[in-house]
Amino acid sequence: MNKMLNIISKKNIWLSISGVFIAVSLVFLIIWGLNLGIDFTGGSLLEVRFTESVPAPDQVKSSLAELGLEGEVTVQPTEQVGYIIRFQDITEETHQEIVSKLKDSFPATEDGGVNLEEERFEAIGPSIGQELRSRAIYAILIVLIAIVAYIAWAFRKISWPIKSWKYGVIAVVTLFHDIFITLGIFALLGAVLKVEVGLPFVAALLTILGYSVNDTIVVFDRIRENLSRLSKSDFEGLVNRSVNETITRSINTSLTTLLVLLAIFFFGGVTIKYFILALICGVALGTYSSIFVASPLLVVWERFSRK
Repeated sequence: MNKMLNIISKKNIWLSISGVFIAVSLVFLIIWGLNLGIDFTGGSLLEVRFTESVPAPDQVKSSLAELGLEGEVTVQPTEQVGYIIRFQDITEETHQEIVSKLKDSFPATEDGGVNLEEERFEAIGPSIGQELRSRAIYAILIVLIAIVAYIAWAFRKISWPIKSWKYGVIAVVTLFHDIFITLGIFALLGAVLKVEVGLPFVAALLTILGYSVNDTIVVFDRIRENLSRLSKSDFEGLVNRSVNETITRSINTSLTTLLVLLAIFFFGGVTIKYFILALICGVALGTYSSIFVASPLLVVWERFSRK
């Protein structure tokens, strides 16, 4: 490479940008928090599709109000042809009453036939929702601990100028960066668009963890190789060289992944739309953090250790 980008020398800029995004995400999470779905809170979800005329959301709520359902009923449009209706946990008998009520209230305009099709129905009790939420947290914590242990073992032969376990810690800090900003984005979406997070979102977070750490390890591995064959006197220059040697590979890999995810986001089903959006956020953030966060943090920690 004839000309290298001075990425690490501008580390204060990159880390400041990340700090701003993390701070904004923290504000969103404090103000709004995540809009938890029935997977975590318990309740029932009914998705319906209208084959002909589609009533307004207020009309759907007014029709269901006649049944005297307990708790709040929310009606969310889906691609202009139907609705996702959420309410407290109900019995199968009540479920059938709701479907019948909607069919009677909104028949087909031409022949008075059926204008409504049930797409799915889900019901989860509050205790199960609490258990799923706890297990999701445990799963993420276990993955983070396993990542630190693996990286410390994989880089065990490195002792200068950064100990092997520090690579693992920095990788987890980078993962925290990616996950936290993604959470902030979905806190904003939950407040503005009423987007809920459930088990698919947790699956997306775990996928982000795997993808992001893979990108970071590619850069770290090149640093390890260069430590064994290049001068060790200038650690910052060595890290900058390693980043430059891997940046093209990281960007190209991420772009091809993002193209596929964007195609699924725009042309896939509504049920996986926000799962894919979480992956898009994670892939983009993971690429940025592996280049502009993880590597600069290595240099910052090395300088701090020398002092």
